Amino acid sequence: MGRVVAVVGGGYAGSAVAKALDEEADVVLIDPKDAFVHAAGALRALVRPDWAENVFFPYDTLLKRGRFVRARAASVDPGGVTLASGERIDADYLVLASGSGYPFPAKWEIDSSSEALARLRAVHAELSAAERVLILGAGPVGLELSGEVKAVWPDKHVTVVDPAERLVPAFAPEMREELRRQLDGLGVELRLGTRLTAQPPTEPGRRAGFTVATTDGELRADIWFRCHGVRIDSSYLGPDLAAARTARGPVRVSGTLQVDGHEHVYAAGDLTDLDEAKMAAHAVRHAKVVARNVLAQVRGEQPSAVYRTSPASILLPLGPRAGVGQTATPDGPSVLFAETVTQYKGADLGTDRYAELFGTS
Repeated sequence: MGRVVAVVGGGYAGSAVAKALDEEADVVLIDPKDAFVHAAGALRALVRPDWAENVFFPYDTLLKRGRFVRARAASVDPGGVTLASGERIDADYLVLASGSGYPFPAKWEIDSSSEALARLRAVHAELSAAERVLILGAGPVGLELSGEVKAVWPDKHVTVVDPAERLVPAFAPEMREELRRQLDGLGVELRLGTRLTAQPPTEPGRRAGFTVATTDGELRADIWFRCHGVRIDSSYLGPDLAAARTARGPVRVSGTLQVDGHEHVYAAGDLTDLDEAKMAAHAVRHAKVVARNVLAQVRGEQPSAVYRTSPASILLPLGPRAGVGQTATPDGPSVLFAETVTQYKGADLGTDRYAELFGTS
């Protein structure tokens, strides 16, 4: 019998690690959902429910040798995983890839793909009937949502509110200027340096006209969405592994992405305490390093692959035919314009890559 690798979490990092290790180890992928959700397509799925099925990929097509266990990890220790059912999965190596939570519609904390689709369609109906849309948060998620709404309903009034004075300040001025130019062209109203003095009187995604006070006046809307607030859940870690958590919840890792104090336990994706944005692209890069190092150990070698954070980069679609980005070059940051962003992400939001990974293309 080969070495058992338990991967906790089937998101971007976990699925990629499991696939990479499948041929040389006994992989057990553990996730409570019945399908991988391509979160980068979630916002388009909301505005185009006819397209929404493209973001779901059943886990049972991912692995050829390994197995998928649909369950929630109740406790994880250096020797394995105890499931919520009480079942125990012992493992020689562990990969912690439980990701993060985020408000709907950017992420869905629904374990059933059919139930997630039903909720998407219900909220789509509410959004379709609304004339004025309020988005709280002018980060990449809020801005991308504004672009997706405008791509389907160009006449809807979309307002994005954020207490920050500057738009995506981590990126180059030229990129931010191009982003502002495109948002103005779409007719998105930006109210920066502004906050609500109270929460809207309705729940997010529910249509009901309201007026809400802000620090610079008031605004009217028919529906609103929260686009801020990443949540890291590491509460399932047992005492030995919990000692590696920071005060905010992420887990301290070495350059080889081994969890602090545990040479056979790795972490990848949003759970890590690395000083970088929580992005799918980073999680996929983590997965490559983790897979190489676990395979080295399985073969009796020392893990040598090292993860290095990179300068800020982004592809930010504003619907299928607009958007802006930034990439790092030896001469500094380079701005990417709509045509390039559309080519590399905006047109299909990368769904083809995951159809290939899961063998459903």
